[in-house]
Amino acid sequence: MRDLLNMEGKTVLVTGGSRGIGEMIARGFVENGARVYISSRKADTCATLAEELSASGECVALPADLSTSQGVDHLAAALAEREQKLDVLVNNAGASWGAPLDEFPEDGWDKTMNLNLKGVFFLTQRLLPLLRAAASPAQSARVINISSINGLRPPTIETYAYSASKAGLIMLTRHLAQRLIEENILVNAIAPGLFVTKMTTALVDHFLQETKMNRPGRPEEIAGVALFLASPAAGYTTGAVIPCDGGVAEF
Repeated sequence: MRDLLNMEGKTVLVTGGSRGIGEMIARGFVENGARVYISSRKADTCATLAEELSASGECVALPADLSTSQGVDHLAAALAEREQKLDVLVNNAGASWGAPLDEFPEDGWDKTMNLNLKGVFFLTQRLLPLLRAAASPAQSARVINISSINGLRPPTIETYAYSASKAGLIMLTRHLAQRLIEENILVNAIAPGLFVTKMTTALVDHFLQETKMNRPGRPEEIAGVALFLASPAAGYTTGAVIPCDGGVAEF
């Protein structure tokens, strides 16, 4: 039981892994022994973090813009050049856009949906050969989709595309779980609440009012949920959505 979350020998890809929740999760996997690939649109930021994390384990930068089909194909091909299997895919890359209802722009809608939902589906599709190579009845491969509490309940700010994309990601998680269970690939989602990131910095005080624990989440708390879903402890769990939100979605 003491070694239940040990990731030694596992290969993990974390998209949007250069900052925010992705960085928190990537750090958790590195420190628990996995070989971790992190991807983000900004190559320099990605490389800097990979170098930092490599001081405590193994981390490799694979920059890509997952809001485009070309970026998805590039990342899948780059990983396939380096690895013969992928044990864990963490689909974390995401974007948001806020605007009043009467003014919400089509380009903001498309940017958010393309990265948060379309990109997740097609990257998972492209990486199925590597996930299948890692999967067996004894040890399943894992896909972990990072949704949001705003996919479970409507937010009080006007981020219509974000909440819709995150709700769609929850249904996509369940649909993929139903299809891929027969191939020993388990698909689950995490619905984070408030964690202090570049995306949430300006709204921390606003979101704190909705958080029953009256504090943001800590990095190890979101990393721990991801590690659980990637570990043997979650070997009987698929199609699940786990809130990690300080009590927002539950009350």
